[in-house]
Amino acid sequence: MATTTVAGRRKAQTLPGERSLVASPSTWFVWAGMAVFLVFLAGIIVAVVVDSFGKQWFEGWLPAAWSTSWYSSAWERFELGEVIGVTVGVALAVVVISVLVGVPASYLLARRSFPGKKAVTALFLLPILMPPITYGIPLATVMYAFGLGRTVVAVILVNLVPSIPFVILTMTPFIEQINPSIESAARMCGASIRQVFTRVLAPLLVPGILAAGILVLVRTVGMFELTFLVSGPGSDTLVVSIYRAMTSAGGGEARQLISAMAVMYTVTMLVILVVALRFVNPTQLVARVKDARED
Repeated sequence: MATTTVAGRRKAQTLPGERSLVASPSTWFVWAGMAVFLVFLAGIIVAVVVDSFGKQWFEGWLPAAWSTSWYSSAWERFELGEVIGVTVGVALAVVVISVLVGVPASYLLARRSFPGKKAVTALFLLPILMPPITYGIPLATVMYAFGLGRTVVAVILVNLVPSIPFVILTMTPFIEQINPSIESAARMCGASIRQVFTRVLAPLLVPGILAAGILVLVRTVGMFELTFLVSGPGSDTLVVSIYRAMTSAGGGEARQLISAMAVMYTVTMLVILVVALRFVNPTQLVARVKDARED
């Protein structure tokens, strides 16, 4: 009897390194919350996609008839070819300028000490932490005063305000993790500052630059407030064009047209992410940071 009791106690104990198969109530609560969220999210996406293909709906579980005409109508009605071109062009321009300005600035913050450095760093945080509409209205006023309102140039400039600080704050810790002795060794070998930056640091910074660029790209494509304040016909991005379609003529546009535009916007974002992740692997990024730290 005593032997059976001891054996039962040993079975009840979890050996070191083994995980218990019995989940705690908090774990089940977290998984249940995630499941509910995913179900609601999937339901919204499915409803929009089905609505974009349906002739008449909400009289039953499925539309009475199916058609792809809403996509062609939306493409022609709102000139989405031009809108998508403007969206991609603005996003790429913002990424390139943000990287060209933000990476050298982040290098200075990571390698140099100067009076007011903390204040400058805090200043870069403001466009990211503050709601875009708070500084978007003054920016739009300046753009219209200089005659840049409703132009692509204005859309690019206003999107640079939060994007450049974002690149700086992303790249500064990345540069700080690179051992400065690498730069000192290159300078001892006769390399100039430009050569150190382009031939030594640049290869190490490529993963961080690509990661920051991807985040800026997605942020710019989805930025509504700043773009809406300064854009107009010929300079609207896709997200602003969807909003204008929803509010034009008192919301008189067909609901299916809006759903078709929303699906195309989602597909555009997915394509951008898939293409970006084709060149940037988050696992590689972590590995490169670790290698730079060890060097």
